[in-house]
Amino acid sequence: MPTQKPNRFVALYNKFEAFNIENLFVRKKPPGPRRTVFVNQDLPQEYWDHQKKRVKPEHVYTTNQVITSKYTIITFLPRNLLEQFRRIANVFFLGIAILQFFPKFSTISPGLVIFPLLVVLAITAAKDGYEDIKRHQSDRRVNYSTVRVLQGGDYSNHNHTRAKTKTFLRGVRDAVPKKRSGNADPEKGTNTGPTSAGQPSDVEFDEESDAQEYGQQQTGFFHHSEAKTPHWKITKWEDVRVGDIVKICDNEPIPADILICSTSEEENEAYVETKNLDGETNLKSRHAVSLLNHLNSAKSCASKENQFVINLDSPDENMYRLNANVRVGEDTAPTDLSMVLLRGTVLRNTAWVIGVVMFTGEDTKIVQNSGGTPSKRSKVERQMNPQVFLNLILLAIMAVVCGIADSLLENYYFPRDAPWTYGATLSDDNPNINGLVTWAFALITFQNIVPISLYISIEGVRTVQAAFIFFDSFIYYEKTKQPTLARSWNLSDDLGQIEYIFSDKTGTLTQNKMVFRQCSIGGKVYIGEPDPEVVDEKPKEKEKKKLSGEESSLSSGSQTTPSSSAPSSAPNSPKPSNQQPSFRSPDLSADITHALHTSSDSPSAGHARALNGFFTVLALCHTVLSSENKETGQIEYKAQSPDEAALVRAAADCGYVFRGRDREILYLQTPMSEERWRARGDKRDESDRYERYELLNILEFTSSRKRMSVILRRLDGNDTRVFLLMKGADNVIFERLKDGVDRALKDQTETHLTEFANEGLRTLTLAYKIVPDEEYTTWAKKYHEATLALDNRDVLTEAVACEIEADMRLLGATAIEDSLQDGVPETIHDLKRAGIKVWVATGDKLETAIAIGHSTNLIGRESNIIVIRGGPDAPRTVYEQLVRAVQEFFSDSNIIDEHNQHAQAANFEDFEVVSPNPDTPGRLRRVNTGMSSVVGSNNGDRPGGFILVIDGAALTDALSDEKHKDLTLRLATHCEGVICCRVSPLQKALVVLLVKQGLGAMTLAIGDGANDVSMIQADTDGSHSKAADVGVGISGEEGLQAVNASDYAIAQFRFLKRLILVHGHWSYARNSNMILNFFYKNIICIGVLWWFQIYCGWSAAYAFEYTYLLFWNAFWTIAPPVVIGLFDRIVDDNVLMDLPELYRFGRENTWFGMKWFLLYILDAVYQSVVIFFFVYYTYRTTTPRIDGYGISLYEMSTPMVLAATMTADLYNGLNTNVWTIWVYFGVYVGIVLVWAYTAIYTLIAPGWFSTPVYGNYDLLFKSTYFYLTLPVTIALCLAPRYIAKYYKFTYKPDDIDIMRYVRKTQPDREDYSKDAFTTGAHLSTMRRQSYHSRRSVDTVRSAHAPANASRPVLPHQSTVSVSASRVDMSTGLRSVHRGFDFNTEEGGVSMRRMQSNLSEVRTGSRRDVGRTLSQKSSLRRMSRVLSVSKALLKRKPPPST
Repeated sequence: MPTQKPNRFVALYNKFEAFNIENLFVRKKPPGPRRTVFVNQDLPQEYWDHQKKRVKPEHVYTTNQVITSKYTIITFLPRNLLEQFRRIANVFFLGIAILQFFPKFSTISPGLVIFPLLVVLAITAAKDGYEDIKRHQSDRRVNYSTVRVLQGGDYSNHNHTRAKTKTFLRGVRDAVPKKRSGNADPEKGTNTGPTSAGQPSDVEFDEESDAQEYGQQQTGFFHHSEAKTPHWKITKWEDVRVGDIVKICDNEPIPADILICSTSEEENEAYVETKNLDGETNLKSRHAVSLLNHLNSAKSCASKENQFVINLDSPDENMYRLNANVRVGEDTAPTDLSMVLLRGTVLRNTAWVIGVVMFTGEDTKIVQNSGGTPSKRSKVERQMNPQVFLNLILLAIMAVVCGIADSLLENYYFPRDAPWTYGATLSDDNPNINGLVTWAFALITFQNIVPISLYISIEGVRTVQAAFIFFDSFIYYEKTKQPTLARSWNLSDDLGQIEYIFSDKTGTLTQNKMVFRQCSIGGKVYIGEPDPEVVDEKPKEKEKKKLSGEESSLSSGSQTTPSSSAPSSAPNSPKPSNQQPSFRSPDLSADITHALHTSSDSPSAGHARALNGFFTVLALCHTVLSSENKETGQIEYKAQSPDEAALVRAAADCGYVFRGRDREILYLQTPMSEERWRARGDKRDESDRYERYELLNILEFTSSRKRMSVILRRLDGNDTRVFLLMKGADNVIFERLKDGVDRALKDQTETHLTEFANEGLRTLTLAYKIVPDEEYTTWAKKYHEATLALDNRDVLTEAVACEIEADMRLLGATAIEDSLQDGVPETIHDLKRAGIKVWVATGDKLETAIAIGHSTNLIGRESNIIVIRGGPDAPRTVYEQLVRAVQEFFSDSNIIDEHNQHAQAANFEDFEVVSPNPDTPGRLRRVNTGMSSVVGSNNGDRPGGFILVIDGAALTDALSDEKHKDLTLRLATHCEGVICCRVSPLQKALVVLLVKQGLGAMTLAIGDGANDVSMIQADTDGSHSKAADVGVGISGEEGLQAVNASDYAIAQFRFLKRLILVHGHWSYARNSNMILNFFYKNIICIGVLWWFQIYCGWSAAYAFEYTYLLFWNAFWTIAPPVVIGLFDRIVDDNVLMDLPELYRFGRENTWFGMKWFLLYILDAVYQSVVIFFFVYYTYRTTTPRIDGYGISLYEMSTPMVLAATMTADLYNGLNTNVWTIWVYFGVYVGIVLVWAYTAIYTLIAPGWFSTPVYGNYDLLFKSTYFYLTLPVTIALCLAPRYIAKYYKFTYKPDDIDIMRYVRKTQPDREDYSKDAFTTGAHLSTMRRQSYHSRRSVDTVRSAHAPANASRPVLPHQSTVSVSASRVDMSTGLRSVHRGFDFNTEEGGVSMRRMQSNLSEVRTGSRRDVGRTLSQKSSLRRMSRVLSVSKALLKRKPPPST
């Protein structure tokens, strides 16, 4: 079907509407050329422009100053004016004002005419300027953060940097007092630096001797900036330059993209937290460039002998790619991202790092993925432009009609000597041109058809609405004393029309804290109790602990340095510190105590062995480092993965304390070893207190393996057996269990895993096996050979690993809670009830994203998960997966019909799928769609709807062209929710744009980190399409970057519900009603003037006395619509909160649009007809004067003014939903004023000043016609609207009407959540649909409930334990999701180092393995290490003392 050529006029208007102001002032800097950074050496001659005596522009680098604000002092006026004149009305007002500067068209003083426009422009500019000043202040806090930069000695940085941008606050920069303290914090703007006698507070030294030498120099002739002693100068972030050598300490943020030279660790490793960059909570390991390891102090860095060069590619937005090398003399070393600290990350578990700045400011990867601050306009304002344009067309028609009619009449009557044509023979006054003059006069006469006061009122109302949000105590976070802040005041009504919400995960939905909640051991579930020390701790006390450093860390965010050491002796057996909640279970404690004294032939001996084995696996199967705090005596764990930290901490809470490692030797303190040690009394030896294990191999966790194993040898006594300890996904572990063993335990554990998953917990399954020495010797040789293979190394090592990871024995499962922000599940549940689609975009891996989807209510227990994977290893292309998903699950839709040719061309191969559960062959079935799968009885057919999960690699293809985009969007819109995992910041913005451009839907993006800025505000492609319509930033742990870029700043995700459902809904309804009533009240006035033209020769003369027209929008009718915008309520806030389904009225644009505009215009036209003609013919038929004289113009028109004013104000009141004291005031104040003005104005005698209505009071107030026309005309005018509202409320009420009636008749009622009074597609239908997809919020809370607590089952819930179906479209594999998730760095620097060390040990000892094992084999007579020894089991309890 050929496309229809668009109308040229429409195309021109759309082009004007799409004009992007930002492109005139903010142009995205093209990527520069490849750069070479010269460290401590002069630039080569070819870098200089010798004629201009300066460095060539391509070698001048950008400053490290990052600005999210829109304006500067220079650009504020032109940019703001251009933004404001995007309003068609402002252009019209300017034209009318200019017209009246010509004397012929002047009605009053030209300055007075243009004054209202100037007021509008000034108020809007002041508001925009205030908002931008706040952005400047936020930018200042970031740019004024500090870092240590090398200075002194022979060091100098010759790389050139551009000048910094001047901003609003630059002039007052030095007036603000500067703070200096220990650590640079970009969010708080604190400047740090230790002080000591004889040195400034902004200088630091590596050694005390350097400080003394520096002090001696200060007493001489050197200023501190010229001192020869190399030192670290505390420098603002914005002053950091490319080529600077910087030193960053533990827990400090990274100010730029930095190449690592050296670190405080022996292996020159560093750990960084990247959750602000990619959303992942686990730490990433980085290492220094080998050629630069010697640069470990200020002196070594400043030495001229240590010059080097860094060759770099152009600045690139790709977060996972860096091509560079380092040249030191004749040696060159390659460089990649594993050697780089990116801006936006935070240094963790590393005392210090020294590095060189490679990219600054706009060239850093995090800023490359962001964009400039856009100029956003609300949807209502955008919809107003066509309405204003329609009014302007109506005005033009009216003016043209007047001009033509006047010209025809003058040309007709001038030859006939009509008296009013006397003197019309001048060059500027004759029938030939008077038609044009009348046209211009008509524009002035009817100019109020576009009310300039509307824009002043909108700005004022939105400002007050922002204040309402600020002062709302329900969205005020008491803990941090933070209110909800509207940073953009003109988007409040957009909050009431949101259709899609795009949310970050880390820090937005979660607290970045893993808590061990439950476990299943030997078929028995243990539920942890809340930690009273953590739960009851007051926020202020907790803050004091954080500031004072009293909280030691067990998490990945530790503030201590990781160390590898043998365990320290401690007389009181220090327990790990409890920064995170401890795992406490009275049942578990009792069972462990009972196990210590259980005999081997006891019925409970098996469970005792399971307990011992379970916690031994938790305590040893990991890569966590531990150390003991010398001040507190507490064990501190440092883990890259927060999951591992939580598991090891839980084991320690139960008495299985990992005490550290000495190279390959692991030390474990257990309840048994502790009791054995204590029983020896004075003869006890500290070395006997711990169990010792030799780490032989680590089979690391990867996303494809979904498991981690360690192979250990016990070194205690005569027991030297080899053990394999494993943790991983349930289906992977179950596949590797020994056949025919522990079948009942497996079934019971599977049930428990399902229960854990239904509660939104992340699960891991644990198993072990004992490896015979001969088997291990043979396997170790094969594994070593596989690790040395040049071809297919990964495939070979995985195959060898699978050989030994078999015949495992099941121990149990763990359940960890990724702690959510308060109220997240309830909020998402209610947003879904409101009909809002919630999409989550996160940098986390797929399993983590799915687990969070369950815990947050995004994925229900009866949902069906569709997984789309990309990448070179995917068996099917992304397009094939999308098509197959549509064919499989949405065959009734017409999606495939439009993509049929592509679907037929696709080659869908039917390949075999390996069952995740080989024990259930009867559940295999072949699906007719050409895909083999392993499924449950009703997988894919559950009633909970579908959730699409797509990873970043697949998203790259899905967004590559229009064909992929269209199919992806159509599939996504058929799903209840979408989760995008492993996505970059830029991909987040592209996903938002996909929905915004593809559907034209109103979007909201919410996040708390720098990686969320792009989807909150960015102009990602330089076009007019911004990202989300509304951006919300959360002031969380990840910083203030998202807040700085946002339109609204909140402290907790749960506040989003009230912000949208109450403030957004109210603002949208209020502003819509206000704008429509504004247009209405001006049309009724202009209508009366228009009908008068019939009787005044179409001369564009005023029917009213001019002051009445002048004050029409200033006094008579301004208050009612403004009061509507401020205080009207469609329904009370508690009803909107209890019944989110009511939000559909805003989501479906019920309150505003062209239909409503035309209805209000028709009302106004009808009322103007009634007012003019009823009054006109009343007064004209028979004179009302008792003297018999005819009436004057103002005697007749004044009742018209009064009738029009009272009708307009009362009509506005009729359109108000709730009458409060403010509404009464607004409706009647204009009526009182116009009556008072009429009475007083007509009394002013000519002796004071001349008025055309003097004495009119005597004619008006004594006339019967006056008192007859007013009530009759007002009643006739209001009757149609009143009857229509009565009919609708009585016979066709909508949900809002019903709830208002309920609220009116039952004012004391508090809970409206169960009310659904309507039938059909309204509340009741929406509620039934929501029940299918939601998961019980009470189930989430049950994770914190005691074991015997009852769990309520809602009517829609089944008592049968079920889990969501999951279909991987890339492989065709279907499975039941049981909550597996585990976060750790895959193939990181730290893991490679550990594997390398183990490989060296294996190489050195391989020749002696056989002989050693043969000597020790005869000594093995103890029971399994994972069981309790017989002697220990028979030991009696120690006597009480």
